[in-house]
Amino acid sequence: MVRLRFASLLEWQQQRCLLLALALLTGCSQTPQRPLYPSQPSSTTPSSPSTRNWITLPQPDDAQEVVLYALGLLDTGYRFGGKNPSAGLDCSGMVSYIVEQVSGRKLPYNAAGIAERTRPIPSRVIQPGDLVFFNTLGRSFSHMGIYLGDGKFIHAPSSKGKVRVDRLDNRYFAERFEGAHTLMPEG
Repeated sequence: MVRLRFASLLEWQQQRCLLLALALLTGCSQTPQRPLYPSQPSSTTPSSPSTRNWITLPQPDDAQEVVLYALGLLDTGYRFGGKNPSAGLDCSGMVSYIVEQVSGRKLPYNAAGIAERTRPIPSRVIQPGDLVFFNTLGRSFSHMGIYLGDGKFIHAPSSKGKVRVDRLDNRYFAERFEGAHTLMPEG
């Protein structure tokens, strides 16, 4: 009986280690190999940005609410696939949760899906509340966060395991930056 319990515990620990290893290898979301829509709009984009049906925030002040809500989640624990603060958040789960709480709009629960449904903007016009995307796993849009202003963004990284603020000019993130998208309507 004791030997059986020990074997079950050992199997459970091995399964847990395997799941943790898989979570670390996959990052915060599954993503396609190349972006479907480039971060910088161009004439080669399949449909021009103005004709796309982008997910947007309904009120101009909602971008500021997104920033404030995100700051309220600082130090929330990381959890792969996490979609709410009580269970833990991953990067796309954090963004989806915040946007839904602020505006009632639902976003996909992976960074690539969010990138596909939000309007790309040039990084020179980024504003607080806009979304920033990174290639952290050798594939486009494998990580994301919310721009706070002054070169800072908030995100849920798997490293150090908590929602935190980092700088876009941090060497790690600067080398992996893929672009910015906005939730604000055009115009």
